[in-house]
Amino acid sequence: MRFRLVPTDDKFFELLVETAHNVHECSQLLQKMVENLADAGAHRDAILGAERKGDDLTRDVLARLHTSFVTPFDREDIHNIAERLDDVTDDMFHVADLLHMLKITEPMREMTELCDVLVRMSAANVSLFERFESMKDLDSLLMEIGQLESEGDRIYRRAIARLFAEHDTMTVLKWKDIISATENAIDRLEDVSDVVESVIVKNA
Repeated sequence: MRFRLVPTDDKFFELLVETAHNVHECSQLLQKMVENLADAGAHRDAILGAERKGDDLTRDVLARLHTSFVTPFDREDIHNIAERLDDVTDDMFHVADLLHMLKITEPMREMTELCDVLVRMSAANVSLFERFESMKDLDSLLMEIGQLESEGDRIYRRAIARLFAEHDTMTVLKWKDIISATENAIDRLEDVSDVVESVIVKNA
């Protein structure tokens, strides 16, 4: 599949790339937090900074939608991509907030694995948006993101099964919310790639 979108306003592509980078940086901050829960408060604050930056970038995209006469692709798709990327940082901050608030001192091994998936997936998401304007070599990235989401699902199911088999009720309640919020962030990233794929099909 080879074609090129020729946008009147290419600033949308720049903003989406910047947003994707912010999502990736946020995932790395969450990974560092999980690796060093002794300093959870400082990590939580850093992730809050990334979440707020994501909010600002989303507002920039949506404001531009209201002022641009011609957009590079459907306004609804731009809106959906921006909102879903914002949801990813929201979910990651929710995870960080829970880890801090519940005073978690040791991560489940599956949590570490989920963070690794999230970092790799968000890195692929950055590459996806860096190539989005040219529409070149996207298929392999879309496939990679889908495979990583499936890996995240397997880790999530294993984590939930182990929680109920090996831990008391209070531990289950704490970790189920944390693990679920992390898996939600992974799912949201796949949602982003689904919208990108639909844009490709519409403009083929």
